[in-house]
Amino acid sequence: MPLGRGGCQPTQSQENLLRRTIGCVRLIYNKALAARTQAWHESKERVGYKQTSAMLTNWKKQEDLDFLKEVSSVPLQQGGSPSTNSFYQLL
Repeated sequence: MPLGRGGCQPTQSQENLLRRTIGCVRLIYNKALAARTQAWHESKERVGYKQTSAMLTNWKKQEDLDFLKEVSSVPLQQGGSPSTNSFYQLL
């Protein structure tokens, strides 16, 4: 990753990995938010980090979401957690 006058310039492969990671984090965030919304509206249950982490493990095992294994699990886990407090504060 050469540093130039304009800052950090990722290589093409680094840029591709960043794009894949950000896309996967966005998907996990949306899936976690949908799960929280559904649980709250159906039974007034809270879905926290522990449950979201377990969901992530199951999502990664699904054949149609197999691409989630291509990126680091750390940003994926973090992607599911920021909405927890914000979601319940809105209610």
